[in-house]
Amino acid sequence: MRLRNRKRPMSEINVVPYIDVMLVLLIIFMITAPLLSQGVKIDLPQVPSEPLPASDNDPVIISVDAGGNFFINYGENQDQPVTPEVLVNRVGALVKYRPELPVLVKGDAGVNYGRVVQVMALLQGAGVSGMGLITEPPEQ
Repeated sequence: MRLRNRKRPMSEINVVPYIDVMLVLLIIFMITAPLLSQGVKIDLPQVPSEPLPASDNDPVIISVDAGGNFFINYGENQDQPVTPEVLVNRVGALVKYRPELPVLVKGDAGVNYGRVVQVMALLQGAGVSGMGLITEPPEQ
């Protein structure tokens, strides 16, 4: 009499494909994470202020760095300074098609006050009816 070799059902889960997918996702997130935090280094003045109410529209942020250069967070090359003419053209086009779009000015604490006022005048000439200033809350 011969005993049969019965194959029992395997009760273990093969996790190798899941580990492969996890490692691929980890690599993708490690590559894309630094790309999401682009911007211009600006030392904002610290004053007490109220936060803006939440809005569905992402605001247009015009930054003025310590050297007096202008930056805009819309379009390509957001980390490259733009000329006043390019600034007026971009913001004017955005406001023309989306008049409810909020426009905020972010000026470095060490920049000349006249440079921030110049940006505000350029924005007003581009058709922006209202704008806000970005500050940081004071350290406690």
